[in-house]
Amino acid sequence: QVQLVESGGDLVQPGGSLRLSCAASGIMFDRYTMGWHRQAPGNQRELVATITRAGNANYADSVKGRFTISRDNAKNTVYLQMDSLKPDDTAVYYCSAQFNRVYWGQGTQVNVSS
Repeated sequence: QVQLVESGGDLVQPGGSLRLSCAASGIMFDRYTMGWHRQAPGNQRELVATITRAGNANYADSVKGRFTISRDNAKNTVYLQMDSLKPDDTAVYYCSAQFNRVYWGQGTQVNVSS
């Protein structure tokens, strides 16, 4: 049974930082491309960042220079370090795992507000 469990979402002021974590089980983690996506109310889900099994990272233009994705294959965990947060970053953040198919977590809420 595949499980992706996100954590770390919170309420933070603009300019602040958060680190999201996604713990995976039931998959051969080091084979998967891992990703973070987000969905704000009334919007479609959008890609935030991905990291390949080789550690190559890609980012949406809106988060480049502010967010960093990383992975720890020994812990079956992917992280998203979010700095210089803006109100537009408010969304539910979802973890994904892609190899022969895509698995999704249930999401963690991030609110950026003063």
